[in-house]
Amino acid sequence: MPADLDFDGERYVPGMPGEIAYEHWHRYAFARRFAAGRRVLDAACGEGYGTALLAAAAADAVGVDVDPAVVAHARARHGERARLRYQEGSVIALPFAAASFDLVVSFETIEHLAGGDQPRMLAEFARVLAPGGVLLLSSPNKRRYSDERNFRNPFHRHELYRDDLARLLDRDFPHRRWFHQQPLYASALWSEDPAGSAGACEAWVGDAGTVAPITVAEGIYFVVVAAGAPDSLASAGPGVSLFTDSGDSEFIRARANAAEVLRQDALLKERDAALGRQAAHVAHLEELVAARERIVQERDAELAAVNAARESAEQALAAAHAARDEATGEARHTRDESRATLARRDADLARARHAATAMQGEQRRLEAALQAQERMIAYQQSVHGWLRLPWLRLKLRWQRWRGN
Repeated sequence: MPADLDFDGERYVPGMPGEIAYEHWHRYAFARRFAAGRRVLDAACGEGYGTALLAAAAADAVGVDVDPAVVAHARARHGERARLRYQEGSVIALPFAAASFDLVVSFETIEHLAGGDQPRMLAEFARVLAPGGVLLLSSPNKRRYSDERNFRNPFHRHELYRDDLARLLDRDFPHRRWFHQQPLYASALWSEDPAGSAGACEAWVGDAGTVAPITVAEGIYFVVVAAGAPDSLASAGPGVSLFTDSGDSEFIRARANAAEVLRQDALLKERDAALGRQAAHVAHLEELVAARERIVQERDAELAAVNAARESAEQALAAAHAARDEATGEARHTRDESRATLARRDADLARARHAATAMQGEQRRLEAALQAQERMIAYQQSVHGWLRLPWLRLKLRWQRWRGN
């Protein structure tokens, strides 16, 4: 079995889940009623799954696509047999003879062409359709597909509003029945007896206050059943067509989304609780920071006071040192002066003592001389003295003479 084509973001590939699967499969399921017993052309068939689906009801089904690799994949994937084949070709120059088909199916093709090529494609469809043939075509509704969603699909070259599409169809396909398509989230009721409910359909819209028949509104996609003659549209399909896949994937996805929402909601609650705890912790930290700042301010104030007191003490100490140095200098000067005074006093005292000693010696000499004088006087006053006096004077003169 060939490998699946890679999904390029636009061309549907079987196996892709979600809305895109519902949209594409539903169109081909809807087209089967028009394909029964007819020769069918699936224009721009892509992967080829839709052509194979139509071949089960058609007399003959041909899928055509401009991409040779896609055509080769379709042949390998779905095979070719008497009622099914694939061929390379462009929708603006179909490789088929006129009146070759009874039904042309062209889903999500026209918007991929430039505006000038869109009429050429429709003219080719009209050419290959046999008299009484029908065109089944879908196109994005530009108003809802792009404008309302502010969306631009890079694969679409020229999207159409309803009036634009109608004007393009007017020349070759003046008779039309319009259908609208979009995925819905709704409740469905159906009978167990399909025969008993054939052709019957009701659709309601409402809320807790009112219920009313649903108003037909534009869908995201137009699906047009168009023909050149009015009789070709005698049976143009049901009023409402519903489709779901066998695996009920969208319901499962919606339920999974709901579970995910609940999980995310629980995570949000946990996050909010964590944020609350974090906010409380942050508030506590802010209080601690504010308290620390107060303590720092108080400490700074105390430190400033201590520094001021220290500077004052240092200034006082410096003044005391200066005073001490000054007093020490004065004391040293006074001491030196005192020492000099003492030295002078000691010298004076020594001189005085020497003078006193000399005076005492002189005094003793004088006293001795005085005593001698007194003895002399006493002797002289005596008779013996008077008698020796002339002799003594003569002796004295003799001694002086000898001395000279």
